[in-house]
Amino acid sequence: MNIQAIYSDGTAEYRSPMEPDENDLVTIRLRAYHQEDIDVFLVSKGKENIKMKLERTRGEFDFYSCDVQLGTEEFRYHFEIVGDYGLYYYDRVGLWRDYREHYEFSITPGFSTPSWAKGAVMYQILVDRFYNGDPTNDVETNEYHYVGAPVQKVTNWDALPANLDIGRFYGGDLEGVKQKLHYLKSLGVEVIYFNPLFVSPSNHKYDTADYDYIDPHLTVIKKDGGECLKNNDTDNSHATKYKLRVTNKENLDASNQFFADFVHEAHEKGIRVIIDGVFNHCGSFNKWLNREKIYSKEEGYKPGAYETKDSPYNSFFKFYEDIWPDNYSYDGWWSHDTLPKLNYEESPELYEYIMGIGKKWVSPPYNCDGWRLDVAADLGHSEEFNHKFWRDFRNAVKSANPNAIILAEHYGNPSAWLAGDQWDTVMNYDAFMEPLTYYLTGMEKHSDEFQPSAIGDGDRFKNTMLHFMSRLKTPSLYCAMNQLSNHDHSRFLTRTNHTVGRIATKGAKAAEEGVSIPTMKLAEMIQFTWPGAPTLYYGDEAGVCGFTDPDSRRTYPWGNCNYDLIDYTRDMIMVHKLSRAIKEGSFRFLNCGQGFISYARFTANEQIIVIINSNNTSIDVDVPVWIAGVPLNGRLERLILSNEVGYSIMPTDIKVEGGNLHTSLTPNTGIVYKSI
Repeated sequence: MNIQAIYSDGTAEYRSPMEPDENDLVTIRLRAYHQEDIDVFLVSKGKENIKMKLERTRGEFDFYSCDVQLGTEEFRYHFEIVGDYGLYYYDRVGLWRDYREHYEFSITPGFSTPSWAKGAVMYQILVDRFYNGDPTNDVETNEYHYVGAPVQKVTNWDALPANLDIGRFYGGDLEGVKQKLHYLKSLGVEVIYFNPLFVSPSNHKYDTADYDYIDPHLTVIKKDGGECLKNNDTDNSHATKYKLRVTNKENLDASNQFFADFVHEAHEKGIRVIIDGVFNHCGSFNKWLNREKIYSKEEGYKPGAYETKDSPYNSFFKFYEDIWPDNYSYDGWWSHDTLPKLNYEESPELYEYIMGIGKKWVSPPYNCDGWRLDVAADLGHSEEFNHKFWRDFRNAVKSANPNAIILAEHYGNPSAWLAGDQWDTVMNYDAFMEPLTYYLTGMEKHSDEFQPSAIGDGDRFKNTMLHFMSRLKTPSLYCAMNQLSNHDHSRFLTRTNHTVGRIATKGAKAAEEGVSIPTMKLAEMIQFTWPGAPTLYYGDEAGVCGFTDPDSRRTYPWGNCNYDLIDYTRDMIMVHKLSRAIKEGSFRFLNCGQGFISYARFTANEQIIVIINSNNTSIDVDVPVWIAGVPLNGRLERLILSNEVGYSIMPTDIKVEGGNLHTSLTPNTGIVYKSI
């Protein structure tokens, strides 16, 4: 039996319909080598085995199929193949001699993810660091006091982040993003994911003060005035300029209108918008708590729970002592007093309010295209309640905008949240960022550890990827956010220098020294040919470096970019967007070894072959491209090549002999081929 020929997955070629509804009849297929003397069974625990019938032959392969009547519950299955060599089991990881229940295929009737998100090219923006399009809305030095220091307006755009950076503002805003939409469109971006935009005192805005309004410092300030704090004054009730800017309803309404107009313009350019929802905790400046007295005596605001026990928001937070006024005994996320944890279990009003927020921002006039959920698994005080909350949140969001995506930040196994009733997908750390980082750099994603033995270990990469990819159902896998870098980790380009450290221990300069652009290009080649939604972190395409946050939050280097890397990124995005096989097709490893991986993306009509030599030496390789459906004596066209010298999109042909591609690869070379 030709075991390499056996294949199935959850894409449309092998499951029809790919995302079936409840009670649908679904056709499931498995591929085997032509004219094998085998019997193929679809097996589902507790149900009678179904003998699959030969449906059709294409090229070197026979396709077996059977119909399954779904109900309303999850349907799990694997294949059993009986031939001259005995019994084999086929599951999501591949062919095996033993039954592995945890790797079974799975269908959740009625679960689908937005079609636009599958394979979508996303771009993450931390607004303060992208581009300053309107200096009149900039945070002023001493405008208010936060985390032990007065906030600071950074006047030098090229200045590096400080070790304590939370209150340093560079002035990036949505007007700046609007002015750069032409750049994003030319790059090939289809979706912008924004770090939080709501009113907040920090530059990263993961400490929300008001979920109902976009921060005017990011949009427009219609009514300005008041005073900044005087030197050494830490009392924010005196911060009259800040109070006017973020509590005045004229400013807040104008800010929301600016954002609605921005989203409309982005949509007109074919770019969708995902916003960040921080619902596990808020900030100490939040109007419901009002620890800083920002909202005290301002028109239209009720007393905060910190100020008085009689506050209508008292149940929104958990207090450990009865010590009002100014009750500092509230529960903080991981004991951070600037991040009060929201107390949903004891506040039905808060629960319904946040459900309304979930609906509001994906509805007219804002029409956002989805939510990214911060520390989503931490919300609530029990796992049971957490799942209930996200079920209700999904229902609320999807009722307002069925085409909105819900993707979550999550570390560890996300399976319990990806059963079709909560999140759509996740930021793909386990099944993308971490394995790829270790394979190409040997580095942990914060640059906190270096494992030299991991570099170039193709078998480890393959096995790790297959294991963690199996935790995501196909609808989730194909829109998972595949990033090399983001705001919480070191920049990927910095990881290529193998330097363990952070800005506090090594200094910013060390993040830039000895980096490898060829390795960065190999990473992008994999990123833009892998199943899922390739997501650039602003500036990665321009060569931005940085240790983990705050150093990874450097400004975009307008006028001082690595333009060759930008051009390469644009061309890789073009390769991605022009290929249905890359965006929606099957995935299969072909051949992996030390410093070498190869894999295929394929449909019935298109085959893409990716080969990567991450060694510092040249190698000769044979790649069994026939596994992807490439004709035994066909030809492949090279779409793009990257190596230590540069990159090329000059097309060249190469002949396939007996189903194998034999080629020589120079050091640090990656090539994408297409069958012709």
